[in-house]
Amino acid sequence: MKITAVKSYAVHPGWRKNLIFVKVETDAGIHGWGEAYSQYDRDRAVMAQLECLGPYLTGRSPFDIKHFTQFAFDDYAARRGSVELFCAISGIEQALWDIVGKATKQPVYNLLGGRYRDKIRVYANGWSYGMKEPADYARAAENVVKQGFTAMKFDPLPSPWRSYIPQEHERRAIRVVKAVRDAVGPDIDLLIEQHRRLAPMHAIRLDKQLAEFNLYWMEESCQAEFPDELAQIRREIGVPMVIGEATYTKTGFRPLLEKRSADILNPDVACVGGILELKEIAAMAEPFLVAVSPHNYNSTLVALASTVHASATMPNFIITEYFLPFVEFCDRISPNQLKPKNGYIELPTAPGLGVDVDENALAKYPGKPYTLRPLRRPEDEPGGI
Repeated sequence: MKITAVKSYAVHPGWRKNLIFVKVETDAGIHGWGEAYSQYDRDRAVMAQLECLGPYLTGRSPFDIKHFTQFAFDDYAARRGSVELFCAISGIEQALWDIVGKATKQPVYNLLGGRYRDKIRVYANGWSYGMKEPADYARAAENVVKQGFTAMKFDPLPSPWRSYIPQEHERRAIRVVKAVRDAVGPDIDLLIEQHRRLAPMHAIRLDKQLAEFNLYWMEESCQAEFPDELAQIRREIGVPMVIGEATYTKTGFRPLLEKRSADILNPDVACVGGILELKEIAAMAEPFLVAVSPHNYNSTLVALASTVHASATMPNFIITEYFLPFVEFCDRISPNQLKPKNGYIELPTAPGLGVDVDENALAKYPGKPYTLRPLRRPEDEPGGI
C-alpha cells in the first residue's frame, strides 16, 4: 500500500478560528484523517506547509510513521522548526495512524501498546469566552455542570496579555474564580488558565491568593521559555503547575522536566508532532513523576479522537480538553464524533481513529479570512502599573 495524495481543508466552524483537517489517500482505497492546530492569522501558513510537505509522501508506505516525522524535520525542514511546520507534521501523522488502524482492523490504541484504561476524563473549555462580570462566569459555569462535566477550565484575567499587570487585574481574577467556585460548589474541579502571560512577581502573588479556592491546577502562569522561573512559581504557589501547550516535540519538553518546571505537561497532538510524539513525551515525563493532560484547542472530532487514543495508553494521563463551542459544528461534518457522558469519553472500538469526516459537508463551510484585529499601539499601553 502506497500513499497517493495528501489533501488539506480549512473550514470555519462558526466560532473564532478556522479548523484544518488533513486527508491522506492510498492506492488501496484506504484513507485516513488528521487535524492540524490553527491560530488566528496563521492558518494559511499551516496550509502552505501542508501543501509543500504533502507531495513528499507520495509513493511512500503509510506504515512508516516514525520515519516520516523524522525526515520531515531532518530533510524537508533542514532541522529548522516552526509551529506551522509541527502543525502540518501533526496533521499528517494522525492520518497515517488512522490508515494503519483501518488496514490492520485495529483501533489505534491497540497499535500503541494497548489500552491502560477504557475511558478518558475530559474537562470543559470554551464556555467563558467574552465574559466580563463574575456573575456571568458563575451562570455559565452552572450550565456546564448541568451538562454533566465535573471539571472546567477558564482564564479569569482580562485582556490584553501582558507580563506586568495592575493589581486591579489580580483582584478581578480573584472575584471571578470566587464567583465560579461559589456557583458550582466544592466538588467540581476548577482549572485556571493564564496563557503564559505573567512575570513571576505577579504569578506568585496572584496564584497564592487563588489557591484558597481548591484549584485542580494553575496553567501556564509564565512562558515555557523560562523554565527556572516556572520552577520558582511552582515551588511557591501550592497549586499543581501545568505547562506545554505552546511547546513542540520532545526536545522542547526536556528542559521543563529537567528543571522541575511543572507537575503536569499539556502537549497538543495537533501541533506537538502527532500521536506518537505525544505518547513519547508522556513516557519522558513518567520517571519524573509528572502527569500528562493533553491540550486540545481543536475540533471535538479528529484531534480529540487522536488524543483519546494516545491518552488511553499513558499510565500518567489524568484528563484532557473538550471544547464545547465546536461540538455542534462537528455533528454537521461527522456522524460519529466522540462525546462525553458524565465527564468521560469511552474508548472507540472501530478500526483506526474511530471517527469519520464527511468530505462533502466540509465543502459547505469554507475557511474564512480573518479581519484585522485591533492590536494595541503605543498610545494604548499604560504609563505603568
